[in-house]
Parts: sequence; C-alpha cells; structure tokens
Amino acid sequence: MKPLILLFLLFMGGTAVGQQKLNLPLKKQLDSALVLDQKYREILTLLMDPKQRDSVAKRLSLTVLQANGHYWKLQNQVDSANIVFVEAVFKRYGYPGKSLVGEPTNEVAWSIIQHSSKINQYMPLIKAAAEKQELPFSLYAKMLDRQLMNEGKEQIYGTQAVCRPLKNGKNIGCFIWPIKDPTGVNARRKKAGFDQTVEQNAKRLDVDYKVIRIEEVR
Repeated sequence: MKPLILLFLLFMGGTAVGQQKLNLPLKKQLDSALVLDQKYREILTLLMDPKQRDSVAKRLSLTVLQANGHYWKLQNQVDSANIVFVEAVFKRYGYPGKSLVGEPTNEVAWSIIQHSSKINQYMPLIKAAAEKQELPFSLYAKMLDRQLMNEGKEQIYGTQAVCRPLKNGKNIGCFIWPIKDPTGVNARRKKAGFDQTVEQNAKRLDVDYKVIRIEEVR
C-alpha cells in the first residue's frame, strides 16, 4: 500500500473513532432541551424592554403585567421539566461536555442551570467542566457573576445587568450590577475568554455603562 494512501486511511480511521465517542442520542436530547429552554425567553426579554414592552403586549391583546405572568408561567413549566432531565444526565454522566456531546451542545446543560435556582448546587460541577475545557470558561464566569449577584455581592466579570431603582429610590433604568475592582474588569474578561469589554457588553445589553457601588444597591 502506498504511504500516502496509508496515511489517509489512518487519518480517516482516527476521525471515525473520535466521532464515535460522541453520545449522539444524548446530544439530540440536549439539543431538544435547549429549544425548550429558549421557547418563551425571547418574548419575555422584549416584555422587559421599556422601549418595546407596551407594543409587544398590545399585539398580544394583553397588558404588560398579564403577558409577563402568562409567559413566565409557561416558561417555568418548561424549566422545571428541563431541570429534572439535566439532573438525571448529571447523575449518569457528570457534566455533558464537548468530548461527550460535541460543541455547541456542551453548553446546553449550563444554560438550563443558569436559568434555574440551583446555581449554587451545581457551580462546582460547572467549574470543573470549564477547567477541563469541556465548557468555555467564559460561561463559568457568567454563572459565577450570577451567583454573586443573587447573593447580593459584587460580580467579577461584569456580565450581569439588572433593571431596578437604586437603594436611594433613584431610578436610572437598567445598569450593570456592581463589579469588584471595576478598573481591572476588562483584563479579567480577556483572560476568561470574553471578546468584548465590559463597556461593549453593556452596549450589547442596551445598557449605559456606569460604575455602581454595591452600597448603592444593597
């Protein structure tokens, strides 16, 4: 057999072995779970936008309050089912990372946990997956920021925004949740794998970036 043909066959064989390692039935289940995870979130995001929520609710023939209640009820039902599913996956496989289900399906379990009340419970699992490069480290960073914000603490990477009045009652609209050492945040973001600065990320979220102190929101 000619050397070039032999090398080609060895390469193709190695590729096939690599592909066989993926759990394709699990990948399909996770991809379906992601569709459900996002099912009503787009419209709920629009209903949170002061510039769009009234027109969106009007198209639905509902008030903003009614629309929010209706679609959150539907999304919460979906999220509850997704949590049961992903916890069963964790129990059987650990975190379903890229070596098990490929990319971007390796991000699905993260998304389901990120939208749940169980971030604290599964943070060590998410961290371990990120450190093993089974999951982008930037996603672990986002989850850590959300956990810290939920606990009323300063976030690290500046990924989380909220829309609520400050402690003094002043309403500045939406803002980036207070950041620990804001002067060093962009260096931390770059190290974590983010391709945008905190200012660019705020703009993407349609938020005017301002440095807010934790004392102003507690």
